[in-house]
Amino acid sequence: MFDLEQLFQKSELIPVIIQHAQTKDILMLGFTNRQAVELTLQTKTAWFWSRSRQELWNKGATSGNYLHVQKIMTDCDTDTLLYFCIPDGPTCHTGAPSCFFREIPL
Repeated sequence: MFDLEQLFQKSELIPVIIQHAQTKDILMLGFTNRQAVELTLQTKTAWFWSRSRQELWNKGATSGNYLHVQKIMTDCDTDTLLYFCIPDGPTCHTGAPSCFFREIPL
């Protein structure tokens, strides 16, 4: 079993990238702490730490658009996570499939 302590040696909060398990589209970026990762592992749905509300949140608990975690990877520095998920609906609170839909012109 993976030692979760490795993830939080540098910070109590780390980024987690959400990628669609089938299409490979990037859906969102959130932040997680140890408790949120533990809940994600237990429930197989994505949990995060809300920096604005200062509380745990299970993506989809209000909207019904849960992110069902299929696989979890960590980066080479063990300080960022990548969740491969199947979403129940749009990931973005705006109703967009992904939170990344606003292009900045170069």
